[in-house]
Amino acid sequence: MDRITSMRVFVRAAQAGSLSAAARQLGMSPAMATKHVNRLEAYLGISLFHRSTRRLVLSETGSHYLEACQRILADIDEADAAASTQTIKASGLLRMSVPLSFGSRYIAPLMADFSRLHPEVKTELGLSDAMVDLVGSNWDMAIRIGRLADSALHARRLGGCTMHVCAAPAYLDIRGLPRKVDELAHHNCLSYTLSAMQNPNKWHFGTRGEYSVAVDGNLVANNGDALLAAALAGQGIIYQPHFIVGPAIERGELVELKLDRPPMPLDGIYVLYPPGRRQPAKVRAMIDYLAEKFAQTPP
Repeated sequence: MDRITSMRVFVRAAQAGSLSAAARQLGMSPAMATKHVNRLEAYLGISLFHRSTRRLVLSETGSHYLEACQRILADIDEADAAASTQTIKASGLLRMSVPLSFGSRYIAPLMADFSRLHPEVKTELGLSDAMVDLVGSNWDMAIRIGRLADSALHARRLGGCTMHVCAAPAYLDIRGLPRKVDELAHHNCLSYTLSAMQNPNKWHFGTRGEYSVAVDGNLVANNGDALLAAALAGQGIIYQPHFIVGPAIERGELVELKLDRPPMPLDGIYVLYPPGRRQPAKVRAMIDYLAEKFAQTPP
């Protein structure tokens, strides 16, 4: 059997978690798709999937083979296009992991325009503040905000991200306006639990986070919009990025606190993608599109 076709069936099955879904996408029968994967496993002498009645799960060896197949198939597609002097079109399913609040505000509104430019790309947005394993979970790319951990992933910076300490006028009328960072220890500070620069017990300030203050509050959350809603209701002080609190500050719904030490800046907004000799056209198209949009209108 054609091993390249077998690789395509394997990749689609791994992405969809089902041989029948892969068969539908490739226009073949489920029996033929199963035969392709079986022949591929027989040729390699390994099991690519752990099979159950409900879903296919990649084996450890299958995960490594998937990465190799994706690179090989991308190279083949590009070589075919170059040989026929055709422009490589971005196509297929693009899975992108994005922080919830940032994705809702800045990424989702751009998708209609991206789809008009690249009608053959279907985008899946995974909106969550939790970190995902791009390679292990088969995500094509991710957006991360803040300092990046050392990893083998490639990164491209899309822009900067400033932080603000703020509260509603109603809260400040009752509790008073803090003017020094140390005074935050006497206020109700609502903290974001997934940040390295703040936690329910300590907030960091200064250009490198060199100064910290002990804080306490009656609400913590793993999402910035939840903290924004609480602050707007007058519950306490929040320490959040501009893309969450900026509009509320501009409307006067929140007051930015001018303290004696500056907020610790987030390192930036980045797009991350797995390493490889070449990225699929769909990934390159999305990265270039976001970079252009954010250069025109920074978050």
